[in-house]
Amino acid sequence: MPGLYLGALIISALGIILIDVRHRLALAVAPGRTLLLIACGTAFLLVWDLVGIASGVFVRGDSPLLLGIDLAPHLPLEEPVFLAFLCHLCLVVHAIALRLRHRRRRGREAA
Repeated sequence: MPGLYLGALIISALGIILIDVRHRLALAVAPGRTLLLIACGTAFLLVWDLVGIASGVFVRGDSPLLLGIDLAPHLPLEEPVFLAFLCHLCLVVHAIALRLRHRRRRGREAA
């Protein structure tokens, strides 16, 4: 079923965005900085992928779940979407970890 992977990525990304905004973790707190970090992380990882593709380490496998559109040889359309999702997910997990650490420290000071 072509496009299933891209659809799953988009639904997952929307879920992370909802969690992020609902709990004011990254995007709701600093939208410009968050979008810049996602863009820079995605660009870095795309360059990493291109180096891996050029050196023959990364190759595109055949999957009926992909749309079949390549941005470059062995670089499917879904890859930058996945990388942006991954970068945003990392920012959200980092914000959650910082929040939990802050709460734990506050609890120790109150005791």
